[in-house]
Amino acid sequence: MQVHEASLQVDRMAKPKPISLALQGGGAHGAFTWGVLDRLLECGLLDIRAITATSAGAMNALALASGMAENGPDGARAALKFLWREISRRSAALAVAAPPSAIEAMNPFTAWTPFNFATALSSFVSPYDLNPFDFNPLRDAIDRSIDFDAIAKSPITLHIAATNVETGRVRIFTGDEITLDAALASACLPQTFKAVEIDGVPYWDGGYMGNPALYPLIYSEAPGDFLLVLLNPLTRKGTPKSAGAIQDRLNEISFNSALIGELRAIAFVRRMLDESWLADRKRKAYRRINLHAIMGGQALRDLSLESKFDTRWTFLKQLRETGRSFADTWLETCFDKVGKDSSVDVHGDFLQRETGALPPE
Repeated sequence: MQVHEASLQVDRMAKPKPISLALQGGGAHGAFTWGVLDRLLECGLLDIRAITATSAGAMNALALASGMAENGPDGARAALKFLWREISRRSAALAVAAPPSAIEAMNPFTAWTPFNFATALSSFVSPYDLNPFDFNPLRDAIDRSIDFDAIAKSPITLHIAATNVETGRVRIFTGDEITLDAALASACLPQTFKAVEIDGVPYWDGGYMGNPALYPLIYSEAPGDFLLVLLNPLTRKGTPKSAGAIQDRLNEISFNSALIGELRAIAFVRRMLDESWLADRKRKAYRRINLHAIMGGQALRDLSLESKFDTRWTFLKQLRETGRSFADTWLETCFDKVGKDSSVDVHGDFLQRETGALPPE
């Protein structure tokens, strides 16, 4: 580690490398991403110019961009911490008001949170019945934590995904479209909250159609090195048996599917460019994307479903430290490839098929 620290000191003397971030959603597990971002901001080796994000990833992106605009990397780190502290504090305040009968109905070995209770009831009751006044503690936490005027002035371009309920298509909010309602739409789980309406259009969580969506980075001037911070495991051994575990795995599969599709397209274009499948005039229409990934699902796979709704401050800080550790490992093993090549094996890590070989390399 001493050698690594010495190399980082040398790298700090060089110009930070431009990079784009892609931040996945995952409820309270988004505190892992907080830790990753905290370490990347601290090291000063990367110039974050664009972020595409969904749900909890969007919350992190908004805090980072808001704080960066006001006080650089230190401001971004402070804004991230304040956001997660507010989420924890406001959730705890709501838990105090929960009816005792509801708490007793929960597993005594599972930490009580208001989101746990809502999740337990969602199998039986619509949020339009359970929560007619659409109370959402995340609204107040975002409102207190995020300066949307500062985001509009931020040097970082944001792309926030939500799912159009009526069309089933992804909607990307960017620029002055990014508001408090857009943030809430990106994190709107339909089992828990009413759809968020923006200009008369209802939206649900962006994870259903883009977790995160990569195409806004591809078709823009964003840096061609994409660092994915992923929270959902791609593989999970064994068959889930409980209702909660089944639903959780279904969500993981559906929330990963759009991302896998985009990664397959990126891998195909890279192969066309590498193997000169395109005429010179067509090659100019495509650019080479370098992919990098911090695979948080490896650390989060064994956590319970309920932990995605666990907003206790001690738990969130634990996830943050895990994220910082994963970011350290990535800096040590993959940072040198930024600007040069991918540091992940897209086919091996993301696109393996069960029943047949991929096209030959």
